Amino acid sequence: MNKMAIVHRVGAMLMLFLFPGISWAQEQKVQSVTLDLKTAIGIALNENPTIKVADVEIEKKDYSKKEVIAGLFPRIDASASYSRTIEKQTMYMDSKAFNVGAMFDPVFNAMSQLHPEFKAPDLGGGTSSSDGMKVGTDNTYSVGFSASLPIIAPQLWKSVQLSSADVEQAVEAARSSRLSLVNQVEKAYYSLLLAQNSYDVIKMSYDNAKLNARDYKNKFEQGTASEYDVLRAEVQVRNLEPTLLQTENSVKLSKLQLKVLMGMDMTVEIEVTDKLDDYEASMYEETLNIDTSLEQNTDLRKLDLQTAYLKKAVDVQRMAWFPTLSATANYNWISMSYGGMFDDFRWNPYSTVGLSLSLPIFQGGARHFKIKQAKSNVLQLGLQRDNLVNSLSMQVQMSMDNIQKSIKQIASNKEGVRQAEKAYSIMQKSFEIGSATFVELNDADLALTNSRLSYNQAIYDFLAAKSDLQLLLGNTDLEQYKQVEKQDK
Repeated sequence: MNKMAIVHRVGAMLMLFLFPGISWAQEQKVQSVTLDLKTAIGIALNENPTIKVADVEIEKKDYSKKEVIAGLFPRIDASASYSRTIEKQTMYMDSKAFNVGAMFDPVFNAMSQLHPEFKAPDLGGGTSSSDGMKVGTDNTYSVGFSASLPIIAPQLWKSVQLSSADVEQAVEAARSSRLSLVNQVEKAYYSLLLAQNSYDVIKMSYDNAKLNARDYKNKFEQGTASEYDVLRAEVQVRNLEPTLLQTENSVKLSKLQLKVLMGMDMTVEIEVTDKLDDYEASMYEETLNIDTSLEQNTDLRKLDLQTAYLKKAVDVQRMAWFPTLSATANYNWISMSYGGMFDDFRWNPYSTVGLSLSLPIFQGGARHFKIKQAKSNVLQLGLQRDNLVNSLSMQVQMSMDNIQKSIKQIASNKEGVRQAEKAYSIMQKSFEIGSATFVELNDADLALTNSRLSYNQAIYDFLAAKSDLQLLLGNTDLEQYKQVEKQDK
């Protein structure tokens, strides 16, 4: 026994040494988070990668705008160059104006008259066509600075406004992503509530079936029920088990979907604090307060911003007809030398300032057709907007009809649940005293289960339709979730 104990102890130590994660996994506690709908949306707006991508896109557009604004500031460049002359340029001068001897003949003649012994030097005649003079130096160095400043730049000024319109489009695109995420989180949250409520309903039916099977078994042991009744009751329990497992998996899948949208770790357990029937009390007031205006619809807003952007693009094309004026300045040091590359540096400064005026005159009509093209784009978006308004108005009307239908369905199903509960209670008592059969009790239980599931489904349909309508109208108040985002950070 002692040897066996020693062997088991050594084996346990080896397991801990070779697999240290086993004990850690057993001791690790699973993190659990309890949240409501507002908290879930706040976490999603803070952690979902789609929102982070949209925010980065805004930053990119803002940087692009600053890049355009930078064109209004002076531009300063430094430059340096070196060149080595391989073959110098030859200069020819055949004109009499460059005849050196002829230029000094009057002077030499006067000197000869005053001093007969004076002999004029031979300076040669004009350069012939076959002779030439080599010009240039072996090495040329240049170092300096240049600066330019746009003074009148109409097209650049309009480009700044165009960049601002581009930033506004990015901001609206980010708002659209947030609205879409809110809609997805709401529907995922409602789906989780529906799955949990469905599981509770199926579980109640399953528990009733188990209770009935136990009663039949007791009666069979007492001789008041047949074996067939016992088997039929147990079969009913077995038939409900797959449905119970399916609804349990639906709950798990709904939680996973919600965690994905919230950007949470899949190992974190989440629990919700609401139930579907909690929303029934406020649904009538919420329906009456729905504003069906399309002013905040994100598709319309994006189309309007795109139209404004294209109108500014037309102005940018028009500015191409206007002249531009810029100031320039240069300050350079130049050195020329003979011989080796590093011999005889003689640096001389050279500087200029000036103005540069550019006046576009003719480009083959390219600017004219660019303006026409931009105007056509604006007109095209206007027609698309009219069609979009008609389509959105139809969708709003359909959503309102679905909401009204869901409200009526909820009221009807709620009454159906009340009647089914009463019928099942009567049938349960009748079954206990033997005046009702198992089939009748099973039918009453099935009717009660279906009525409860239909009631929960009607509430979900109302909540989903209301969420879709809010996304369509774009009137979701995103400010209410910012406090949740800050707390989560």
